[in-house]
Amino acid sequence: MKLVKRISLFMVLSVVMLGLGGWGALKAEDFFYPNRYSYNREMPGKREKTENLSQQSAKTAGSDDKEEEEKEAEQVIEAAAADNPVVTADTLYLVETVDLNKGTVTETQETVPVMYIGLNRDELLEALSSYDENPPLTEQEQGFETIELSSFSKDRVVVCKYYKEKEPEGFYLMVADHFIVVYHEDKSTLYMNTDILLDLLPDSLQREIMEGKYVASEEELYLFLESYSS
Repeated sequence: MKLVKRISLFMVLSVVMLGLGGWGALKAEDFFYPNRYSYNREMPGKREKTENLSQQSAKTAGSDDKEEEEKEAEQVIEAAAADNPVVTADTLYLVETVDLNKGTVTETQETVPVMYIGLNRDELLEALSSYDENPPLTEQEQGFETIELSSFSKDRVVVCKYYKEKEPEGFYLMVADHFIVVYHEDKSTLYMNTDILLDLLPDSLQREIMEGKYVASEEELYLFLESYSS
């Protein structure tokens, strides 16, 4: 029995020592290599985080590139608009009226003519040239001479119109082959022939016409002709 007890005690002590030895080995390994087993567990998460950061960086870079491209496109459009401005409905349209007889200049603000909206500088010059060649009748009656573009931008356009009012033209009543004839103010350019005989006029009037009677206007001329025509 004693022998059995000794053998049993020896086996128990062996098992205990073996267990303590294994536990000590694990502790020693953990002490000298603390991240040996945690490394493999943490790596997938780190890889996922790294991948997310890479994707975010790629997205940020792509967004920045897109914004940069949009800014460049806007700058190109703005530069093109600045290089080739056009007239708009909001453009300030000023008309300078120059009276060549009096030597005065009057500036007025007018509504932009619809036909000029959307035109650039060259196109507006062409439109003004056409206007100059064929001015409206009302302009001609006011003594319109010419029109020119003084200033051009998308915000402000200045057009200059020149007028020279025609002074009333005078005439001269003269005699040719015993009949009254009418000459322009230069006394050399024939204006019209009449059927009025000089001899049928009063003596005082005959003397005036023989010397060259001046008639100040076309209206006065026709009053005379109506009075003495047969």
